Amino acid sequence: MKFIGAVLGLVSLVAACPAFAVGSLAEVSIHDRISGEMLPVFRADGRWYVAGRTGEEYEVRIRNETGGDVLAVVSVDGVNVVSGETASTTQSGYVIGPRQSLSIQGWRKSLARVAGFYFTDLSNAYATRTGRPDDVGAIGVAVFRRKEQAPVELEQPQLLKEAPSDPRLGRQSPDDAPAPREAPLSSQNSRAGSFADGAARPAPSTPVEPSIGTGHGRSQISYARYVSFERESDAANEVIVLRYDTRANLVARGIIRSLPREPNPFPARFVPDPPAR
Repeated sequence: MKFIGAVLGLVSLVAACPAFAVGSLAEVSIHDRISGEMLPVFRADGRWYVAGRTGEEYEVRIRNETGGDVLAVVSVDGVNVVSGETASTTQSGYVIGPRQSLSIQGWRKSLARVAGFYFTDLSNAYATRTGRPDDVGAIGVAVFRRKEQAPVELEQPQLLKEAPSDPRLGRQSPDDAPAPREAPLSSQNSRAGSFADGAARPAPSTPVEPSIGTGHGRSQISYARYVSFERESDAANEVIVLRYDTRANLVARGIIRSLPREPNPFPARFVPDPPAR
């Protein structure tokens, strides 16, 4: 097989200082494609949020913090970014090498190109346009460790009684292992994985402006290839979920605290004439 959340709760949200990367086995961050700026992440009720702007191109960066390969199955708006299927942890993903990073810039169209991610109106999101609007506004990464291969054991050399002058070395055959799964490999010498469910969705609130989703953007070069990967287990070792909306909507929901403007002692360079009385 080839490889390439949501519990209702009360909205008693407490704003927190922004972070920039989320995760333990792997760290996930969102970057503006044009400026390279890492978008701040805000935590509220145990969930993580990013503020996006309509028209802003972005990429998902994943850094493997472990000493071994991991598989990252990546979902945007409930859609697998490699296969385009409704996301599941059993699907295609990227393999990321030890201590390496991977930048995912868009929906994979082939082993050479992707259609870029960008924030857009909810009605124009790829998931909405393909009839799957329910999970727009969530980016998920399910991380799997690679299964360790059992070492091959060798028997001690034995002398045959019938021919003591002809010693033969016997080799114990390892059990047949299940066929490994395959995963596309990013062009950045990083290898990656798949996405899972299980994070909580806050209770709905009235947005102050239209919500956003992720569009199917311009075609870009992004090389990948298939590699073999066998998961340590069927269950993900870690699931990372980042939710997003416009800043105004996140402020309205109390996720981002909107502080009153502080007076600026030097707002201009020169003294203008006062208005006529």
